[in-house]
Amino acid sequence: MIEEKQRSTRKEFLMIIIKVIIFFALTYFEIYQPVLFKDYPFIALTAHAFTVFLGPSVAVSFLRLIVIYWYIKKHRFKSTIKDNFILGINRIVSILNTVFGVIAIMIWMGIKPLEFLTSITIVAAAIAVTFKDYITNMINGLIIMFSDRLSLGDHIRVNDHEGKILDITLINMILQNEDNDMVIIPNSVVFSSVIINQSKQNIKKLSVEFEMALHFGYTPDYLEKYLYQVLDNFKANIVSGGLTIKTLAINKDITRFKVQILLNNYDKLKEREIRRVLNTALIKLTVPEQA
Repeated sequence: MIEEKQRSTRKEFLMIIIKVIIFFALTYFEIYQPVLFKDYPFIALTAHAFTVFLGPSVAVSFLRLIVIYWYIKKHRFKSTIKDNFILGINRIVSILNTVFGVIAIMIWMGIKPLEFLTSITIVAAAIAVTFKDYITNMINGLIIMFSDRLSLGDHIRVNDHEGKILDITLINMILQNEDNDMVIIPNSVVFSSVIINQSKQNIKKLSVEFEMALHFGYTPDYLEKYLYQVLDNFKANIVSGGLTIKTLAINKDITRFKVQILLNNYDKLKEREIRRVLNTALIKLTVPEQA
């Protein structure tokens, strides 16, 4: 993984050097105007468009490397670190390169960017309204990326969805849930929802809600003792005294309970085993009712 990251960094640096060489070569030809440029204006216009794109693109790329290098050194991270700040910088660079590319294409087509922008003010407003949701998602995505509340790899819960953050794009946040399914949530939903970040805690909570018929007479104390015995093989994974039973509601025929278990750390496989044992034990308590 480290070698692959280093190869990627070297490849990126090599691409920047190639861009610099091409930029200076095009700048030289544009200043001294070779015969080819004079005889074929189309080639000269194409070279000028490439120069307009490469100049700011190379500057932004160098600035990106400097900022990321400074950030990694300041926080003493490894060079292979996956971090929100670095992700956000990469997204901004991608947006700027897209803008530079659009400007270069406009120049290549003989359109003056400033005059074009001033002449489509009304159209631009209409476009902004049409793509309002996309723009909102992009802004929310950048805010999330530069926030220290959520990080790549964190295990979070957003509304009814729970999982590990795999990626944050300018439009969506991608989670991997317990079933290894990819859950894609719009950034606007993430930004406006209540989020539980379980990775920022020293412990992991496992909760299961269930119902019991009143005629069984099961009390919270009895259920706690029973489940402690059932989960005896998982003592090393459970915080001491970390199993509690809460009574959520008492209705005419049933009582709704919630069992909450505090785990020492996040281990998806162990959590799945504990949840399965827990569900099996609770189902067995209702066997007399089925008989």
